[in-house]
Amino acid sequence: MTAGTANAQRFREFKMPDVGEGLTEAEILKWYVQAGDTVTDGQVVCEVETAKAAVELPIPYDGVVHELRFGEGVTVDVGTVIISVDTDPGAGPTQAPAAGGAAQAAAAPDEEDAEPQGRQAVLVGYGAAPSSTKRRARKPQPGVPAQPAAATAGLQAELNGRSAPAPLAAPVAPAAPAAPAVSAGRPLAKPPVRKLAKDLGIDLATVAPTGPDGIITREDVHAAAAPAPAPAVPAEVPVPTAVVPAEPGIVDAAARERRVPVKGVRKATAQAMVTSAFTAPHVTEFITVDVTRTMKLVQELKQDPDMAGLRVNPLLLVAKAFLVAIKRHPEVNASWDEANQEIVYKDYVNLGIAAATPRGLIVPNIKDAGVKTLPQLAAELGDLVATAREGKTSPAAMTGGTVTITNVGVFGVDTGTPILNPGESAILAFGAVKLQPWVHKGKVTARQVTTLALSFDHRLIDGELGSKLLADVAAVLERPKRLITWG
Repeated sequence: MTAGTANAQRFREFKMPDVGEGLTEAEILKWYVQAGDTVTDGQVVCEVETAKAAVELPIPYDGVVHELRFGEGVTVDVGTVIISVDTDPGAGPTQAPAAGGAAQAAAAPDEEDAEPQGRQAVLVGYGAAPSSTKRRARKPQPGVPAQPAAATAGLQAELNGRSAPAPLAAPVAPAAPAAPAVSAGRPLAKPPVRKLAKDLGIDLATVAPTGPDGIITREDVHAAAAPAPAPAVPAEVPVPTAVVPAEPGIVDAAARERRVPVKGVRKATAQAMVTSAFTAPHVTEFITVDVTRTMKLVQELKQDPDMAGLRVNPLLLVAKAFLVAIKRHPEVNASWDEANQEIVYKDYVNLGIAAATPRGLIVPNIKDAGVKTLPQLAAELGDLVATAREGKTSPAAMTGGTVTITNVGVFGVDTGTPILNPGESAILAFGAVKLQPWVHKGKVTARQVTTLALSFDHRLIDGELGSKLLADVAAVLERPKRLITWG
């Protein structure tokens, strides 16, 4: 075992992993260790934020932290080393691996003994292989002395129908560079350069070459086509002018603006919303419904022993009503496969819940929500919301959703026109519940009323189907006993 190999095995490097599905980068939010700290296999060493969530990363080695390669707040590409660990600190001092990658040998081999250079590493694949084609040197003819390069170039020029270049003068002391002389014979230029000169109306015989061996380059042609600089005009003596003070009350707008880089969850949300808005044809429908009975049921469920310890709120019953309506109209639970030009109907419902977090909007989903009982749904909904607020939602919890609910009512908003989560077929907006005058049993009375809005992908759901779905959600919330008769 060489010293370099032993050194590399002692100092282990931990790279930024792909903690989601195809993520390419993550931001280091917080380091829990510093250089010199002892770490054990499985210990969390840092927290990173991906485009989907904040994730804690455990170290897979035992040892002492040798180096943190990046500070907090830095965005690092997946596959980049972020920390190195000395797995044998008692072995004494030795050369640690370089920050650019794994440890290398202390001395490079001589050029004569060096192996041929392999392919250069790239992000995808192995890069271009070095050319194996080599030009063989001409063998000198017997009895014919080797000709200098200048003489050979002159002979070749004459064979090509051009005048031979002037012989090179003996080297002299360096002097100020002068413009290259224009060749007296046929100018040397590649076909694309000749075409460029023809298009620009430039005579190559008037162009001063700057390329090797007197070849005219594209830059030479462009320089010849550029207009000659105007003669310098003596600068006028500036006349002192009185300084005009700025008008009172006028302030530079830039001084009162802040610029924040778009990254992490905010960046992912922006990209997803743009993709959805300009890919899926959105249709939004609205309905206003009396939810007085549902609000009364919420209070009763809070006293039910089967719901003890669970969070019971109107959103829970809205979610259950949405799932019952989807069960009555399973065709809405689908996705559009653009590549294969197919509609994918799904026999499971992964119910997404839009959650506002300090890092931005995320949409985790409850897997197989359609087959869960009300207590099970309440438990998972409570865990989902709590995890999202703590910023601990895993990337897996935010993939595979089929439909979503967004509760805009918690902000006092009546309703909105929600944008579909990419890949999903529908999203239901639940507005604020307010006391409003309502005709009930032939009399105008104060009732608890809300407005629902349903946006759906018109490629998957036509107007009739979308209307039936929204009407059924409203019907369940108006008479929640339909949770039993329809469920």
